[in-house]
Amino acid sequence: MAQEVAEQQSEGAQSVRLAVAKTKKLYIGGEFPRSESGRSYPLTAKSNGKFYANIAQASRKDARNAVEIARKAATGWAKKTAYNRGQILYRMAEMLESRAGEISAEISLVSGVSAAAAAKEVETSIDRLVWYSGWCDKFQQLAGNHNPVAGSYFDFSVPEPMGVVVSVCPNFAPVLGFISQIAPIIAGGNSVIAICSEENPAVVVSLAEVLATSDLPGGVVNVLTGFHKELVPGLAQHMDVNAIDLAGVSEELRQSAEHAATENLKRVRYKQWKSANDLHGDLGQKLDYITDFQEYKTIWHPIGT
Repeated sequence: MAQEVAEQQSEGAQSVRLAVAKTKKLYIGGEFPRSESGRSYPLTAKSNGKFYANIAQASRKDARNAVEIARKAATGWAKKTAYNRGQILYRMAEMLESRAGEISAEISLVSGVSAAAAAKEVETSIDRLVWYSGWCDKFQQLAGNHNPVAGSYFDFSVPEPMGVVVSVCPNFAPVLGFISQIAPIIAGGNSVIAICSEENPAVVVSLAEVLATSDLPGGVVNVLTGFHKELVPGLAQHMDVNAIDLAGVSEELRQSAEHAATENLKRVRYKQWKSANDLHGDLGQKLDYITDFQEYKTIWHPIGT
């Protein structure tokens, strides 16, 4: 009898399995480090109210490390041909499409939106990467100019990437918001530090795995999770950040970032996205979003006789 009870207990023990708790880390320099502070916070899935994952809480030091790595990556990325950058963005779209089912299921689970809405968000994200990949080697012709001058020389204005751009993603449509923020920045030859949505950071970290397996060089896109009030002010003041793109911050934090950015004449842009509908429409993709983070070099060249 005792032996039968022991066997039943053994069988019962074998049938019990604990799920592996997820830990969503940062994405810096093509790697997935934990926060140097060791901090994290729990995320609850909105669809079922259950624990979903621990999210790394980036510190100001993590942000400074990301700037240093993004600066090193910016030089090589800017030197790539525009056509090659377009190929890499297209490859990112291919990799996202290969994991579309997995990513859309995670969006639905964590964000609580319907499966159809999640699938649409991923599809639009793929299309947006393709759209910006096509502009990589074309926007220069529209943004640049041959200037009429009185003299025996040519005068050209040529757009060039600014360098390191910080991008704060909106709280709605986490994947589409992230792609809509970073794609035009890197299409123009800049490197980017993306600060995830505070409400839906988990899916973006999963999306970073897509970036890591594409042809995108490490350090061109870096992803921080955490709290905007802790990360944005320091990055707005950072002297090695060239521009900041705000979409997912409060009015108070936006004004604070604009004030801090004046110390090194950092360019600040602010997108007026109010809902996911804005991202799905024409407001979600514009040529201006590329040229917002371009500097213009004027070249004078004598006319040969």
